[in-house]
Amino acid sequence: MLVMFPPMKDIANLALYLSVTALVSAVIGYLAYSLGWIHMSPNLRWTLLGGYILASVLTFFNVWFSAQMMFSSQHDLLLAIVLLVFAGGMATVLGYFLSGTITQRIQLLKSAAENIAHGELSTRVPVQGHDEVAGLAKTFNQMAKQLQESDSKQRELEHMRRDLIAWVGHDLQTPLTSVRAILEALSDGVVEDPETVSRYLRTAQRDVNSLSLLIDDLFQMAQLDTGGFPLDRQNASLNDLVSDTLESFTEPAKQHEIKLEGNVEYNVDPVNMDTQAIGRALNNLIGNALRHTPDQGRVSVWAHRTGKGIEVTISDTGEGIREEDLPHVFESFYRGDAARSRSRGTGAGLGLAIARGIVQAHGGAIRVESKPGRGTLFTFNIP
Repeated sequence: MLVMFPPMKDIANLALYLSVTALVSAVIGYLAYSLGWIHMSPNLRWTLLGGYILASVLTFFNVWFSAQMMFSSQHDLLLAIVLLVFAGGMATVLGYFLSGTITQRIQLLKSAAENIAHGELSTRVPVQGHDEVAGLAKTFNQMAKQLQESDSKQRELEHMRRDLIAWVGHDLQTPLTSVRAILEALSDGVVEDPETVSRYLRTAQRDVNSLSLLIDDLFQMAQLDTGGFPLDRQNASLNDLVSDTLESFTEPAKQHEIKLEGNVEYNVDPVNMDTQAIGRALNNLIGNALRHTPDQGRVSVWAHRTGKGIEVTISDTGEGIREEDLPHVFESFYRGDAARSRSRGTGAGLGLAIARGIVQAHGGAIRVESKPGRGTLFTFNIP
């Protein structure tokens, strides 16, 4: 109206024609969508191309129908039709190439997904652009990374499970074999000397205690893993707990001339904790420090209050832990080479895992710092 200043009659006719053709086009487009015609295509490229063709065809008929009403010259009408066919063809060709850029990226995702399905978890896809397909590629790569990490963790767990059978079997078999040999000797009357009998019985009692401790460790570890570890938290004296725990290790420390030190600052008590559980964690950590500390070494316990709660540190002057073993020391049944070479004591590799579980059950965290030949420092906190 602003450019051509047509009569109102022509405007009304044009509006009527365009409304009719637009309605017919909308109905056809809706039928193609609702009846699922678009899903009958063998691939996405043909689907996108079909959309371009359908849009071109509908545009052609819309303009052709209107032009037929408006053009009085057959020559002008035919020229308009030729131009419409040319424009529709150009749009279809352009759509073919544009759809190819999309389908190629989706094909890369499809191939990568097939590789993942076949176990090639290191597969990644290139992220091109910033559109939805690029976002899908980023999400796919994140998923593949998580799957790879989970698979690696699962392989580690499977390896640890196999080691568990071997380690627990060994730790159970050794004392059981000793107890069986002692009982057979006593039953057959091979040993009759009272002093020897008494010594045999003490050995059997020690082996039974070792079995009992191992079974207790396995049971407690199972409770911690399933989240069923009950806590009886009360306000108690950490100072007394540290003192009692150190006292229980006095004799083995004297045997190897290891100096035990303890220092609990005056403002620490009282501490809201499960005394028996924290005592078990301290026992495991101090016992671990003693096993790895050479003769005439030192094991120290220090507790102080921080802005977030209570922090307890257990340090030793022992052999230290290798850097590659540090991330695994709190894993159940993990025993690095340094642990196997210890000169005193054995163990199923559960002590540190139990200590971590107890601290985490209290809402705290535990960490380790160590360098080979320079000792080890374990620190845990209780909120």
